Amino acid sequence: MTNKFALTPKFIGLTTMLACLALPGTRTFGEEPAGEDDPSFKKVVWTSPSQDEYGSMPIGNGDLAANVWMEPDGDLVFYLSKSDAWSGNGRLLKLGRVRVRLDKPFFSEATQFKQELDPQTGSISIKASSDAGDSSILFWIDAHNPVVNVQIEATESFEAEVLLDLWRKERRQLKGMETHSARALIGGPEPVFVEPDTVAPAEDNTLRWYHRNEKSCYPVVLKNQHLGDLLEKYDDPLMNRTFGCLVGGDGLVAKDDNTLVTANPVKNVDIRIHALTAQTDSAADWLEQIAKQREAVEKQPLEETWAGHKAYWAEFWGRSHIHATGTPEAEIVSRAYALQRWIQAGAGRGKYPIKFNGSLFTLAGKDEGQWDADYRRWGGNYWFQNTRLSYWPMLYAGDYDQMEPFWKMYRDALPLLKDRTRKYYDHEGIFCPETMYFWGTYGNTDFGWGNAGVHPTNPYIRYYWDGGIELSMMMLDYYRHTRDESFLQKTLLPIAGPVVTFYDQHYARNAEGKVHFSPSQSLETWHSAEDPLPVVIGLRAVLDGLLELPGELTGNERRARWQRFRSELPPIPFGENNGKKWLKPAHVYSGKANSENPELYAVFPYRAYGLGKPDLEVAMETWRRRENKRTGGWSQNSIKAALLGLTDEAKQYVVQNARRRFPGWGGMNNDGEETGSVTMIALQRMLLQCEGDRILLLPAWPVDWDVRFKLHAPNQTTVEAEVRDGRVVELIVTPESRRKDVTLWPPFELSTD
Repeated sequence: MTNKFALTPKFIGLTTMLACLALPGTRTFGEEPAGEDDPSFKKVVWTSPSQDEYGSMPIGNGDLAANVWMEPDGDLVFYLSKSDAWSGNGRLLKLGRVRVRLDKPFFSEATQFKQELDPQTGSISIKASSDAGDSSILFWIDAHNPVVNVQIEATESFEAEVLLDLWRKERRQLKGMETHSARALIGGPEPVFVEPDTVAPAEDNTLRWYHRNEKSCYPVVLKNQHLGDLLEKYDDPLMNRTFGCLVGGDGLVAKDDNTLVTANPVKNVDIRIHALTAQTDSAADWLEQIAKQREAVEKQPLEETWAGHKAYWAEFWGRSHIHATGTPEAEIVSRAYALQRWIQAGAGRGKYPIKFNGSLFTLAGKDEGQWDADYRRWGGNYWFQNTRLSYWPMLYAGDYDQMEPFWKMYRDALPLLKDRTRKYYDHEGIFCPETMYFWGTYGNTDFGWGNAGVHPTNPYIRYYWDGGIELSMMMLDYYRHTRDESFLQKTLLPIAGPVVTFYDQHYARNAEGKVHFSPSQSLETWHSAEDPLPVVIGLRAVLDGLLELPGELTGNERRARWQRFRSELPPIPFGENNGKKWLKPAHVYSGKANSENPELYAVFPYRAYGLGKPDLEVAMETWRRRENKRTGGWSQNSIKAALLGLTDEAKQYVVQNARRRFPGWGGMNNDGEETGSVTMIALQRMLLQCEGDRILLLPAWPVDWDVRFKLHAPNQTTVEAEVRDGRVVELIVTPESRRKDVTLWPPFELSTD
């Protein structure tokens, strides 16, 4: 969780551009009210340029992304990011910054200005009108190729410059609080340096630049964590990784290594920026690869590329939607849902999972020393409790393709995870650290520099391995949705099986033959715990899910082990007094140091308690006794309220989450993904709750909110409905055979008209 580490000084996070997308009087979300089927409610419209990057718009194709803004002097400026641009220090860097300048400025005081983000077509359009004529810019990142397209048109001829506006120009040391951008290396014996980019000589009227890792922290990390003998077994994922761009366009010529210009005055120009990350033997090999990539991509006419791009986004938005109306709050919340889904889609199809701390859309530090755009609070490690929140809503949204990078990271790390378990604990299975590099190890700051043991010195995660359990639960749900047997055999069983094995072999049994989970902890809140509820109830849910799988797909031997281990799990920890019963964080617990509600993990993510399930009053009493009642960031109270059928509470939480300048987005680069993602999950569960074959319809939806929605359910099912004035006026369940499994929750009624 993002407030987890006492060893990390707390300071104000970096404000992203998303916090400034609605400045009073100049920016609105949609200029006209949207009709029931009108996608314009997703649009973001501005009527003035931005002062700086903090007024930029986010756009991405899932792997390559940009922050785009028009400055008051008429320059178009944008940062470029890519999901695999890992530095030698394990930081996820920007690719760079580009500036486009016209001899007749795009904007002046007399200009009528409109900048529009249109998620429906995956584009940003900018239009300017004045007595001197009209001009327009269409900015889009090809949905099928790593290419940024900037198309400029004007009624009057103009001259244009395209300038590289880079900042990594020389080697420099990270100092002070800026070192938190490389947090996993803080406190080590060597200082952390930023290496410079290389601008290659202009060639064939193109600009080229790249960042190449000539050094890597990978060996340092493995050696410090007693895994140095694995260096010969696994390739270094950072060394020689090279990432950058090539810029060109018809009618553009190189003025110098940093500048392209129009050869003659023109009325239109198409700028293309190709991006590439590759581990190559030399920089020359990378330059050759990106040249070939450009040649291959640009063989296709731009009109065909644009048509294919729009078709992708049409298919994406056709998968699912939630469009609530009836009150201003309903419209704010449904817009938050749509725009958060846009943010996720902008970074969800890369080679690595979405970063919880700002995704691909972080910006330079502000009021924090004016750090550059590579700064990322909490650094480059993946933190499971935070990262997973981006992925739970993808199930109900049907965005299954965007979950693949998450699965792949753990699939790729699996061999090292197995080797580490054998080395540390001399048994089989895997444990997944709460904070880890994408290759599977802790950061050295969490593990502890010079730590002679095998448990992290960071007390917040010392015995905290629950991520593997929840990951397995999510994978089971993915299989329930898709029934993808290839996923089952290549991903789910190879990961969930070793996760279960770890817990089975790691802990001793007590006199009653039950597993005694100790030493352990209950999430990051209770640092000392015996039989913590998230472990006990999480393993119950995962083992039950594994045992639901067809025997011919799992094998009798595995099933026998799972059944035996399931029977050995300890009882769920309860408290009881004066006839009331509630769930506890663990059987024994102490050392409170964070603000989670571990006992409510029985409701989410493990869903042992909820509407239509036994002992609902136990869960309700637990809810009433919860200590953490906040929302925002990674707090999940809105989700749990929805799953318990607490409509008023769920509504209050999602509305509060959505009341941000860019609805739903956290605004700080430590929780930017989480607030919006939690809101998405809660809204989905307010509309639909699925368990086994049962589908609960509208279990926590406010009666005064009308809605049209399409969501996905298990067994390759979609549910579409329109609700007006408390009545379901349209219900489509696909396949039709699943309609019998739908239960409409009171007070809603099905219209018979």
